[in-house]
Amino acid sequence: MTEFQSEVRDGMRIDWDVPIRVDDGLVLRADVFRPTADGKHPVILTYGPYGKWLHFEDLYTDQWRRMIEQHPDVPAGSTNKYQNWEVVDPEKWVPDGYVCVRVDSRGAGRSPGHLDIWSAREAQDLYHCIEWAAEQPWSNGKVGLNGISYYAMNQWQVAVLQPPHLAAICVWEGAADYYRDLSHHGGILCTFGRAWFPSQVIRVQHGRGTKGYRSRMNGDWVSGPPTMTEEGLGGNRRDFYEDCWKNPLSSNEYWRSRMPDWSKVKAPLLSAANWGGQGLHPRGNFEGFVRSASKQKWLEVHGIEHWTHFYTDYGVTLQKKFFGHFLKGEDTGWKRQPKVVLQVRHPGERFVERHEREWPLARTRWTKLYLNPADQSLVRTPVGRRGAVTYDGFGEGATFLTPPLPRETEVTGPIAAKLFVSSQTIDADLFLVVRVLTPNMKEVVFQGALDPHTPIAQGWLRASHRKLDPKLTLPYRPYHTHDEKQPLTPGKVYELDVEVWPTSIVVPAGYRIGLTARGRDYEYPGGPSTGLGTLGAVFTGVGPFQHNDPRDRPAEIFGRRVTIHCGPGHQSYVLLPIVPPAR
Repeated sequence: MTEFQSEVRDGMRIDWDVPIRVDDGLVLRADVFRPTADGKHPVILTYGPYGKWLHFEDLYTDQWRRMIEQHPDVPAGSTNKYQNWEVVDPEKWVPDGYVCVRVDSRGAGRSPGHLDIWSAREAQDLYHCIEWAAEQPWSNGKVGLNGISYYAMNQWQVAVLQPPHLAAICVWEGAADYYRDLSHHGGILCTFGRAWFPSQVIRVQHGRGTKGYRSRMNGDWVSGPPTMTEEGLGGNRRDFYEDCWKNPLSSNEYWRSRMPDWSKVKAPLLSAANWGGQGLHPRGNFEGFVRSASKQKWLEVHGIEHWTHFYTDYGVTLQKKFFGHFLKGEDTGWKRQPKVVLQVRHPGERFVERHEREWPLARTRWTKLYLNPADQSLVRTPVGRRGAVTYDGFGEGATFLTPPLPRETEVTGPIAAKLFVSSQTIDADLFLVVRVLTPNMKEVVFQGALDPHTPIAQGWLRASHRKLDPKLTLPYRPYHTHDEKQPLTPGKVYELDVEVWPTSIVVPAGYRIGLTARGRDYEYPGGPSTGLGTLGAVFTGVGPFQHNDPRDRPAEIFGRRVTIHCGPGHQSYVLLPIVPPAR
């Protein structure tokens, strides 16, 4: 194996491109940032496809500049030379006695091989990287995983394999079920992969070489050393979005091989979710926290952008408190850490920290608000007269509103809706949006994980995917099997249970709560906003999480009229988690 370069720089010993040979003989490449003094230290490790030599700012310019401008604690105390998208800054960890290991995943950055994201093969690679790190002379044998998004999602997968030296995982905004969380919301194909895979993964695929980025960390090629033809690169990867399109049911082997078996996730874990991450991460953070077999597990939920709090003093302090306990055996106060820490949202981007003992909250008052088509209201008692609302299958749908609330009302937890629906055709797509409006009917939105105008909560369901899993379905969280299509008979009424992703909002008195059932993605009424360079120039309320591939939603099936039925025999409602004020 090729020797690696090693140097002392910025108070750290840095080993560049260290070879890690995995079980099938492939050599992955890793960077190791460690204390200069000899000794054995705990390891913080990441494995993923974003190019370990690529500086954060070089591809994620908008995100980096906004973060350091708005959160000066992020760049403080570091030269920031080694900042890398969605992984820890070694300059903030190595001085505390940690070794930081960054591994380029198979087929990405400096690691050769066939690029097949989130595959079972990648999970096996990560297992071997953990065990390799544990055996190094600079390691104390305890390895923790810590990172955002991709570097969080594969933590669920590798935890299932139970590497002997995996001591703890910090899953920061990490989806878990790639079908339900990412590719097919409620069975509807999401086009996120179409934007994300080319812009964030293919750009740093191994073999770009001199056609790719030159690293500002060390001057070498981020995706080298070889420079391959476009045809060669294409032949060396799976096309993620096409895989999504070609695998429309979760029972396919493609998705089953990527789905964690929660009964085997036993490592101590901290699951950190973002209220505004609808369309990608938070569902997995909540499901993983609730369903994993870990006896030691904690949940934290925050707001603002997807990439920010991982790097702020708030996030780094929380992570070090967790890892100091499990990797170093220090008394960090983690033994007294509340099981659940919520940054409860208030209008105006205000967050108030609150400690809880469980999720969902035991004191929740599960409250049904019934859809009344007579005046398109949401009411607390079942509707006495039959009625219906019809809208265009690709249209803006219908909105049902409460009267102005007589008192401040907190909604925190998972949401579900039961709707009685008929379609003119053999199918229909439902896009549900839980909304809050001020007394003058201006919508309350938040800076989401990506979109600056993210609504309170969203849920989706394709009517032909209405089949429920009776073992996993809960009154407040329907669980669909997505293992077969059940076409509708045109004009016949069907009972549909829709999962709406968890949220938190304290709604002031005089405001209204609304439920919109649409035939297409939510659009912020205030107009579009500037997007992010990597994921689209314009965002309209759902960021890159759109559902508009005409192959998946042909007009002749999904573009006709859809009717929601209400009243006796068809009591359509939304189930809200109302949290009573603390006494």
